[in-house]
Amino acid sequence: MSGAGKKVVDVAFKASKSIDWEVMAKLLGSDEARKEFATLRRAFDEVNSTLQTKFSQEPESIDWEYYRKGIGSRLVEMYKEAYDSVEIPKYVDNVTLQYKPKFDSLLVELKEAEEKSLKESERLEKEIAEVKELKKKLSTMTADEYFEKHPELKKKFDDEIRNDYWGY
Repeated sequence: MSGAGKKVVDVAFKASKSIDWEVMAKLLGSDEARKEFATLRRAFDEVNSTLQTKFSQEPESIDWEYYRKGIGSRLVEMYKEAYDSVEIPKYVDNVTLQYKPKFDSLLVELKEAEEKSLKESERLEKEIAEVKELKKKLSTMTADEYFEKHPELKKKFDDEIRNDYWGY
């Protein structure tokens, strides 16, 4: 197998091992998205399978003696020389160097956005828990209990009463 073909197979194999399909599937909300995701996974598996089988094997060597007996040595020698003269160029990757810095900077941005999102999720979860707790206690809560949790509102109302401002 050529170096480029082996590299493609290795990259595809590593990629297939690092994808957590089950976790990704759990993130999908609609049935249509799940169907599309299943189609994507099947296509990925087919391509990966093709890469593993087709490009991971060395081609069979040609039995030139067999053809010499059946066709004749002169014609076979012509084909053998032509076959041997064919050089398959090695793949030189010029593209990765261009896009690697961009990709790395996007990864950094992704990590920052992920951290920010996780912090915001924590804050929202706490807020939801507080609202649920308040909702449970609201029917039996006194004004003093409410003002204990929200002293800024108590100060505001006390100032309004003291200044004889009743909102009219």
